[in-house]
Amino acid sequence: MADNTPIPILPINHRSAHITQGKSRAPNRSMYYAMGYEEGDFVKPMVGVANGHSTITPCNSGLQKLADAAIAGIEEAGGNAQVFGTPTISDGMAMGTEGMKYSLVSREVISDCVETCVQGQWMDGVVVIGGCDKNMPGGLMGMLRANVPAIYVYGGTILPGRYKDQDLNIVSVFEAVGQNAAGKLSDHDLHEIEQRAIPGTGSCGGMYTANTMSSAFEALGISLPYSSTMANPHDEKTNSARESAKVLIEAIRKDIKPRDIVTRKSIENAVAVIMATGGSTNAVLHFLAIAHAAGVEWTIDDFERVRQKIPVLCDLKPSGKYLAVDLHRAGGIPQVMKMLLHAGLLHADCLTITGQTIAEVLKDVPDAPRADQDVIRPFDRPLYEHGHLAILKGNLSPEGCVAKITGLKNPVMTGPARVFDDEQSALQAILDGHIVAGDVMVLRYLGPKGGPGMPEMLAPTGALIGAGLGESVGLITDGRFSGGTWGMVVGHVAPEAAVGGTIGLVQEGDRITIDAHRLLLELHVPDAEIAKRRAAWMAPAPRYTRGVQAKFAFNASSASQGAVLDNY
Repeated sequence: MADNTPIPILPINHRSAHITQGKSRAPNRSMYYAMGYEEGDFVKPMVGVANGHSTITPCNSGLQKLADAAIAGIEEAGGNAQVFGTPTISDGMAMGTEGMKYSLVSREVISDCVETCVQGQWMDGVVVIGGCDKNMPGGLMGMLRANVPAIYVYGGTILPGRYKDQDLNIVSVFEAVGQNAAGKLSDHDLHEIEQRAIPGTGSCGGMYTANTMSSAFEALGISLPYSSTMANPHDEKTNSARESAKVLIEAIRKDIKPRDIVTRKSIENAVAVIMATGGSTNAVLHFLAIAHAAGVEWTIDDFERVRQKIPVLCDLKPSGKYLAVDLHRAGGIPQVMKMLLHAGLLHADCLTITGQTIAEVLKDVPDAPRADQDVIRPFDRPLYEHGHLAILKGNLSPEGCVAKITGLKNPVMTGPARVFDDEQSALQAILDGHIVAGDVMVLRYLGPKGGPGMPEMLAPTGALIGAGLGESVGLITDGRFSGGTWGMVVGHVAPEAAVGGTIGLVQEGDRITIDAHRLLLELHVPDAEIAKRRAAWMAPAPRYTRGVQAKFAFNASSASQGAVLDNY
C-alpha cells in the first residue's frame, strides 16, 4: 500500500533528503525502519559518529563514553546518530617494531573510512572521535574530503604516572631504557617506571603528537574551546563531547562546512599555536596533508615563515617541564591564542564551528597569563624568541627537512656520519656504547616509500637522551620522530633514500653539518663525488609487494608534500 503521508518541509538543508522524497523513498525508509526509526525521524538530520574506540591502546580505550555522550547530544538536539568505526594503530606500542610502519598508513585508512561512510550514506554531518596520533589528521582529512558540517572530538590526554615524586609519561620509559643501558638506572627502577608511567586512559601526556594535533584543531576552530587539553578520565571531557554534538547540529542548520573553517589563514593560526606550545615535528607532515585535503596552498616553507615570528610560550614536555593537564589548569589553548591575538599574531576573523570568529571566541580570555603559574610564559618573557620547528635545506635535503631545536643550548654541529639502513641496528649501536659525542647518526631507507610508512625513531632518540648524548650526537633520518623526541634531531629528510635522495649516498665517516641558525643540512662531499655515487646507486627492491604497505609505498608523495596518497 502506498504511503500517502505528506512530506514535511525539512527544517535543515538535508543531503539525506532522498529518504523522504521521490520514488526511492520507500525502499530507503524500509532499511531505516529495520533499525528502529519512526516516521518522525525522517525529517531529522542524519549525523555520523566516527568512533575510534578500541581496546588496542589507552589512547582510544576511553572513547566509548565520549561516543555515547555524542550520540546523546545529537538526539537531544534533534538529530539521528549513525555510528561507524575507524581503526587505530598505537605508536607507543608499535615503536621499534615492523608495526610502526603501519602508523602513518593508518592516517590514510582513517581518512578513507570517514570519507567513505559519510559519502556512501550521504550523511548531513559527522562527529569524529579519536585519541591516538593519526586519528586526528586522518579524521580531519576525511572530514575535508566529504565537506559536510563536521566537528572533531579529541579523546583527551592521559593523567601522569608517578614514581619517586616524579611525574611520568610514555617517554619516561624510552629514556629509562637508555639510562639503564648506560648504567645510570637500576633494573628495579626501570621496571617500576615501566609499570607506573601509564596510569589509565588517554593519549600520551606531553606536547607530543596527539596533544599537538588536538591543540592545533582547537586553534583551527574545528574543535570546541578548551577541549584539546582536557583529560580523558575527567567528566568535563564527556560533557564536552555531548556539547560538541549539539554545536554540530547547529552548524548543520547554518551549513558551516570544514572547508569554510580550514583556510590558509586558519592553518597559519594553527601552526602559530604549534610553535607557541613547542609541538611535535609530525605536525609539519600532517598539516601539509590537511592543507592538501582542504585544497589550500600551503608549503613546507610556510612553517619556517611562521616560526620566525612566533615565540615559544609554553614550558612543556618533551624538552620542558610540564604536561598537557598542567597547560589546561593554566588556561589552556585559549589563553595561548589570546596572547598571540593580542600581539597581532593570529587572524581574528577566522570562522569556527561554533559560528563565531576566533576574536569572538576569545573575547573574555585575559590578554596575559595568570601570575600563579609558569606553564605559560608572559609574552615578553618567552621560553624562546622564535619557534622550535626549523625547516633546514641544503645538499642533503634540497626539498627540506624538519629540525626540532627546543631544549638545545647550541643547535649547530659538524661531525662524522655513522650510517644505518634500519632503526634496529642504530638502536643497538647506541645501547652497546658504539656512538660517541660528536657523531652524526644517519638513519635512512625509512621514508614514506622506503620504510615504507615513515616509522618514528623514538627508541633511538630516547636511548640517546637516556645515555646523556641528546645534545652531543646528531641524528638525521628520512623517517619521522615521535612527538616525544627532542635533541639534535632532523627528520623528514627529502628526497628520501629510496628514491635516490642524497641521504642514500652518505658513506661512513663523511662530514655532515646540522646548523639551525643558517637553516642548513649539508654533506661535505664534493659535487663530483656525489654525482659519481648517484650514478652507481641502485634502488632497493620493495619491502612489500602486496597489501596496504605496497599500496602506500607506490602512491606516497614526498614527506615535503605531506606523504599523501592522492597527489596526482
